[in-house]
Amino acid sequence: MYLEHFGLTEPPFRITPHTDFFFDGANRGATLDALLYAITHDEGIVKISGEVGSGKTMLCRVLMERLPEKVTIIYLANPSLAREDILYAIADELRLPLPDNARGSLVLRTLQDHLITSFSEGRQVVVLIDEAHAMPVETLEEIRLLSNLEANRHKLLQLVLFGQPELNDILARPDMRQLKERITHNFGLEPLMREDIASYLDFRMRAAGYRGPSVFTPVAVKMITRTSHGLTRRINILADKALLAAYAKGSHQIGAKEAHAAIRDCEFSQATHANKNLRKKIVMLTICGLALSTLAAATWLLSTKQNTTPRQIAPVSQPIAPPTTTPASATSVSATVASPMTTAPKSMLAATLPSSATPLVRERLEAGQRWLEQVPNDHWFIQLLATDADQQAQVKNFLRTAANNQLDMDKLRVYSSSLSGKPRVGIIYGDYPTRLAAAAAIDQLPLALRKTKPYPRQVIRLR
Repeated sequence: MYLEHFGLTEPPFRITPHTDFFFDGANRGATLDALLYAITHDEGIVKISGEVGSGKTMLCRVLMERLPEKVTIIYLANPSLAREDILYAIADELRLPLPDNARGSLVLRTLQDHLITSFSEGRQVVVLIDEAHAMPVETLEEIRLLSNLEANRHKLLQLVLFGQPELNDILARPDMRQLKERITHNFGLEPLMREDIASYLDFRMRAAGYRGPSVFTPVAVKMITRTSHGLTRRINILADKALLAAYAKGSHQIGAKEAHAAIRDCEFSQATHANKNLRKKIVMLTICGLALSTLAAATWLLSTKQNTTPRQIAPVSQPIAPPTTTPASATSVSATVASPMTTAPKSMLAATLPSSATPLVRERLEAGQRWLEQVPNDHWFIQLLATDADQQAQVKNFLRTAANNQLDMDKLRVYSSSLSGKPRVGIIYGDYPTRLAAAAAIDQLPLALRKTKPYPRQVIRLR
């Protein structure tokens, strides 16, 4: 309806995945490159997790397009497959000749023979499993067994799991530890930040044929950011409705009124995985705070009672000397209340990283903590890497690459965060007063680091 009004050749904000509209900013492009490498060079299971509407399906479609021709792709979109059905589904995708009512053992043997033949011909078979978080536990166990198919020293089947953050919760269960141990790469799709959303909106408009100045004003971007929580599906819905509102008014710019009209017409759920975890943390912090307050109050009452107990009156000739030491009860109250505040940062740092973390990682994490305690909210830095906290090898290798490229290690910092609902670790660089300064500094980074698609972020986004 509004295509001609804005000079568009096709709708820019469809919610169905269209690979021509793949946005490689906000580390999406770097994640895709890492996925391609992991799938074609690794032998373990690969996992990609992200909130509802974060772009997992789009990433999967682009991945399917960019995998080499020697790769045979099997895409399983039905998460409700039973344990025995997944074998038949894979065999059907590979067009394996099987008799009717073939037993599972025969299907597995036929599948293994086909995979051995494909491997001998230099071909690779990759199974992409969408909505893996909704799969029955028994089916996930069958996936683990499929990962055991191998010839000599090489795996015959590459498995890639796409799922919501609930998949991480399932894999954290004790009975899922064998499957989790086989996952060698974990990728997370984080929500877009405000500066990324502005670039995203402009990119989608121009990919659809728009050639004019930016349509979305900064105030509209801010409103869309706040309502969408950085999820690309929500951004698309809001942007589409805002364009329609502007068309109805005969305007060629999206301002506060158009954005407000789009927001008013949407009813997004607030029950995201990250919000659930955040609410749990708030409840736990509240309980801890109440417990500390109760303990402090009880100790103070005990101290007061002891201080008001009648004492033997000393003779007048012996003046009562004022106490020179703090009562033991008061000392205990002070220690009880002050100790958590003074030791919390160190204990949080220790809990964030596993014991396998190298001294360099811990050193840079402590440097990042000290920097965050004093840097202003409006300063900027360069985001170099973001990954799960248990991916210590990836963090260590990245720091080693930075050191080998003669990067100023004093400006290289590591931070930890649980804002996405799970422990995450990031590597950041520099301290800049403006976004422009941070963007200019990216161009001065070594080529090996620029390949990871670093981008500017504001300090307030880490707090």
